[in-house]
Amino acid sequence: MTRTACAFGVDHAEELARTLLPPSTERWHHTVGVAAGALRLADTVSPSDRELLVAAAWLHDIGYAEEVRDTGFHPLDGARYLDRLGWPHRLSSLVAHHSGARFVAEARGLAAQMAEYPVEVSPVSDALTYADQTVGPYGRSFTVEQRIAEVLRRHGAGSPQARAHRARAPYLLGVASRVERARFATESEQLPQAQ
Repeated sequence: MTRTACAFGVDHAEELARTLLPPSTERWHHTVGVAAGALRLADTVSPSDRELLVAAAWLHDIGYAEEVRDTGFHPLDGARYLDRLGWPHRLSSLVAHHSGARFVAEARGLAAQMAEYPVEVSPVSDALTYADQTVGPYGRSFTVEQRIAEVLRRHGAGSPQARAHRARAPYLLGVASRVERARFATESEQLPQAQ
């Protein structure tokens, strides 16, 4: 992987995540699963973006850490923390907006704060979201539909996640469709050609 995409690199991202999210916790196991998923999806993005994708996967949930928490909205808190540490703004923006966080931010009244971070619509943001939405608590594999249902159950009917569901669910399903098509195309290209 090239070092130009993310100046701090995957090793630094994993180290920071390990420092902030204690190993043996549910959140750590989820993060490890998302990073592994991002690595599996790396060939669906440009070679110059692969390191950025995996680094963002390691860092996507650091906003849950007590020392990072500010607003109580983990995507925004994680992005702001990365900014304070001097990580690339593109990476902070991917963390801020992973898994359709902008829809939940609006339901929480945080849309103005989220506007500090550009929304990226790209194979990288799709792969990050797909990796996150196919790994549940303790790193268990989920379909995107199962993950959406699990999040709604866990947070409850009156939660910002539930209020954002009408806008967020179609976005997440659209991401899944794009990533699965990209994976199919990539796998098809790798098949040996008949002679």
